[in-house]
Amino acid sequence: MYQRKPQGIFKHWDFAVLDMVALICSYSIAYIVRHGADKLFKNSVSINAALLLLVVLFIGFFTINPYKDILRRGHLRELLSAFKLASFVLVFSVFVLFALKKGAAYSRLTTVMTAGVFCVISFIVRELWKRWLKNRNNIRQTLVIFTSADTYKSILEDIRDYRYVGSHIQGLVFVDDTDIEKVKAEIEAADDFDSDLNVLSYGDEAYNRILRGWVDEIYFDMADSNYIANETLEQLADMGITFHLRVRLPQAMKEQKYFLEKFAGHNTVTSSNNYLTFKQAFIKRATDIAGGLVGSVFTLLLTVIIGPIIFIKSPGPIFFSQTRVGKNGKKFKIYKFRSMYMDAEERKAGLMAENRIQDGMMFKLDFDPRIIGAKKLPDGTIKKGIGNRIRDWSLDEFPQFFNVLKGDMSLVGTRPPTIDEWEKYTPHHRSRLTIKPGITGLWQVSGRSKITDFDEVVKLDRQYIAEWSLGNDVRILLKTIKVVLKNDGAM
Repeated sequence: MYQRKPQGIFKHWDFAVLDMVALICSYSIAYIVRHGADKLFKNSVSINAALLLLVVLFIGFFTINPYKDILRRGHLRELLSAFKLASFVLVFSVFVLFALKKGAAYSRLTTVMTAGVFCVISFIVRELWKRWLKNRNNIRQTLVIFTSADTYKSILEDIRDYRYVGSHIQGLVFVDDTDIEKVKAEIEAADDFDSDLNVLSYGDEAYNRILRGWVDEIYFDMADSNYIANETLEQLADMGITFHLRVRLPQAMKEQKYFLEKFAGHNTVTSSNNYLTFKQAFIKRATDIAGGLVGSVFTLLLTVIIGPIIFIKSPGPIFFSQTRVGKNGKKFKIYKFRSMYMDAEERKAGLMAENRIQDGMMFKLDFDPRIIGAKKLPDGTIKKGIGNRIRDWSLDEFPQFFNVLKGDMSLVGTRPPTIDEWEKYTPHHRSRLTIKPGITGLWQVSGRSKITDFDEVVKLDRQYIAEWSLGNDVRILLKTIKVVLKNDGAM
């Protein structure tokens, strides 16, 4: 029976335990230096402080993922990782103490000293533990690799990089016409693997070695042209031996996120530019609903304030709706406060020559006469009207909170194009619409309307999608507020 490898923090639980011990030792050292050893863990203050530090450290495990690729990191990267975790413990602990109004009861100097000592001890302990893991001779499982002349060197190098895991390569089985004696000579000359490594040809000898020997797992890693008979896989399954089949992906898939899942009852490799877990999707949607409700209340208040002004300056509907293209090409009606005259769409074609965006992929003008109250004086000076004020402060965007509640949009996403813009998209451009469009987004807070190169917009949108996280959404929302208050262009 195969035991699946743990993931996340549980994959390196040993390092997590070492860091917890290191933190308690660091706090003890800092407390003794600052207050003496007499009261250490003998009063509620020192005990509660130690417990708080452990809780914060535990939060840090899941927040900054300090053990990702820890077995492959060099000394400098390890030191930076220890410093990052120590800094998180320091900042978060101080924040919690002041949030709970307990800052006066605890020594800030002790907390700072604890973080400094912890950084040093954590780095040293991690390096020593990795060295011990690398050099120990405790073989926990054996591995046989089915391979070919084209691939065996690369897979041996990969396993050498991961040699800490305790797997011992018991044998190499070549499924092609490889010169076995030549391979043996090459492996012996490399001096990277044990001298008892068996190099075999595909056939009865290999089968008997697997049947009678100590073999925990088998890994199939061959060039695309080689084929393993289904009979071989059935024999291994009949033995109950765990085997792994390497999936060779096209280059296009390697540049995306991919994972295994069931589709219509079939095993598939699913590829996408990014994906959300159920938990992440739930939190994002819950955040959208909460933000949409709050935003809708503000929209109703704004309707009472600016609605009459819009109607007086340009009689007609207060709200403007337009068909836009949303996630993966789904069309929807977007809502805005009307900031332009009623004939704005009819006049758009005559203004295309003045568009600042290359190739007409978006539509931005230095002076847009369709905006309510906007005028260009004889001397070339632009006089702003109520429509400009609405757009400068992004007030026209507020009705989109109704779109967020409907589920057509998100608080943070990419800008939804119009139908005519969408029809000009290349395949590369289409990738920016693999998520729900948003009221705000990365490119809006990276220059807003000052960006005139649509490819730069696409680059920022693709970056947002590839690096998506709830934390990034929060940062974009906060930056949006700052950008709007500074009146840094109009979204």
